[in-house]
Formats: sequence, C-alpha cells, structure tokens
Amino acid sequence: MATIRDVARYANVSTATVSRVMNRNGYADAETSRRVKEAIEQLDYRPNDVARSLFKGRSGMIALLVPDITNPFFPELARAVEDKTNLNGYSFVLCNTDNDVAKQLNYLNALQQKSIDGFIIVSSSLTPDNMQSLQVPAVALDRVISPSMPSVTVNNRSGARQAVDHLKAIGCRRIAHVAGLEYADNAAQRMRGYLDAVKQEDWFDSRYIVSGAYHFNQAQEAVETMLSNNPDIDGIFAGNDMMGAGVLHAAASLGKRIPDDLAVVGFDGIALSETVTPALTTMTQPIYDMGAKAADMLINQIETADSTVMTEEFNVQLAERESTLRKAATNEQ
Repeated sequence: MATIRDVARYANVSTATVSRVMNRNGYADAETSRRVKEAIEQLDYRPNDVARSLFKGRSGMIALLVPDITNPFFPELARAVEDKTNLNGYSFVLCNTDNDVAKQLNYLNALQQKSIDGFIIVSSSLTPDNMQSLQVPAVALDRVISPSMPSVTVNNRSGARQAVDHLKAIGCRRIAHVAGLEYADNAAQRMRGYLDAVKQEDWFDSRYIVSGAYHFNQAQEAVETMLSNNPDIDGIFAGNDMMGAGVLHAAASLGKRIPDDLAVVGFDGIALSETVTPALTTMTQPIYDMGAKAADMLINQIETADSTVMTEEFNVQLAERESTLRKAATNEQ
C-alpha cells in the first residue's frame, strides 16, 4: 500500500507539499498540484485517517453519548444523528454511558484525545462544571445540561399537563404519576406539568407519585405497590413509554382492565407504544427531527466556529390509542 512518502517521491516534492495539495491548505502552484494528483492516482494512494486527523486537528467523527441503549428511544435518536452526520461526510460513534458520570467523562476525555470533532450528549448526571473541560463543540439532546450549552428538547412541562388533562377529560378522578430519573431535567419538567394539573385537586396525594427511573421493571414494581395501596387510582401518567408499558403489566398482574379500570398515558412515542397490548396512548416526541436538529446544530458549530448558544424546543402531540380510547368513547355516549 502506497504511503505519503511514495507519493512525494513519485511527484518529486516534499511530503509537506503533498499534504498541502491534499488538504488545500497553503500554496502549491498548478504544475505541482498536477504532479501530486497524478501520483495519488497512479499509486492509488489512500490517506491514513489517523495521519489526516493529526495534520488537520480533526477526525471527521462525531460522538453521541446516550444513557441506556436498551431503551428504544435512544436508538431512534441515534438513527437520526447517524443519518445526518453521514450525509455531511462525518463518521458516527455511539457511546452507551449508563448515565454514569465517570464513564461519561472517560468517553469525553478519550475521544477528545482522538481529535473527535464534537459531541451530542444525552445526560442526566453531567453538570455545567463537567462541560468546562470540553475543547470541542457540544450539543445537549433531550435534556438540558447547562444554560450556556446549545440544546434540543421538547415542551416537557406543557406536554405532561396535556397528558393529565386528557385523562381528566375521559373521566379519570384520581390520577397518579410514574416519574423518571430523579436528576433528569426532562423528568423534573414532566413532573411539574403533572403537578400543574393536579395540585389543586382535593383528591391529590403525594403517594400518587412514584419513581420508575425510566425503566420498565422499576415502574411495574412501583405501580403494583401503589395500586395495591390506593385502589381508587383510575388514571396514570407515565413519564416515558417504557414505564407506560410497565404500568400496563402491573395493571394486568392486579386484574385491572385497561382502560375501564385504569387509563394510561405515556410520553415519547417510540414504536413500542404501538406494539404493546393494549396500545399505549402517549405524548409523541418528534424523535427523528430532534436527533437531526442536534446534528445540524453541532455540524454548524464545527464548520463555522459559531459559538452562539442556540436552543430548539419541539412540541409534543397526543396520540390516542387503546389505553384511553375505550374510556373516552364511553364518556361521549
């Protein structure tokens, strides 16, 4: 396999001149450029990516950090980021962090040493102080990390209130909430939306809020206990669709009919929400658009050195399915 030295010898120039021609960085006259390009073609020279990154200070790579690759929400986000980065000539690296601070910092440090061009980060545990050590552009996705860091999110608070208002509209009288991760910005916003809708109700009780930590099993166990202790609960807003599916399983284990005894609304709009039985009513996020927008924002920062802190907030929409539909239909008669 030909090397850059072989090209330089063939063209009778220095390796620095070959690099200038290849990277269009610095001056090389027309005759020199012609000889270098002819040498590259004749020798079928393929530049080494590592050498190119050392020379240019860039790798052509973008990394996406997600907390839980087993949650279908994140592969759907990743697909959008990968599509957009590839379309713009970048390679894509996916890092699963388990929302562990040490693991996230290790990825950030190791990839910067490899001249990564930028990061898209989904995190509930990184702080603004953690971001100060970054030497490359970064965008927060799904959750805000720092007010000084560009971000792409949805209207979590008002979307959550819409979910609870929907449960009220179909006749639910005691509505509970299965909350996400304690320190996640989006989980906190969704809980605030729930409280906006119920805190003035005379039936409201703090026991109607349980944590599912954005996981199926934890949500199922928490809801089984809550429903056993509070059998009058007839509606549940789950902070994501994975927990919503856990609620459906908890209801089935207790012999509660969905939606006649218990109506359920999730949040996300992942494919799982349509395939569970009964199909889950949910607040759908424009997942693909969110990932694509985050990639666009990051690429713009990389290629223009634009340090403007941009934020993008998408709206969510109610997708009514079987977990509330029958109850709503009964109410209209």
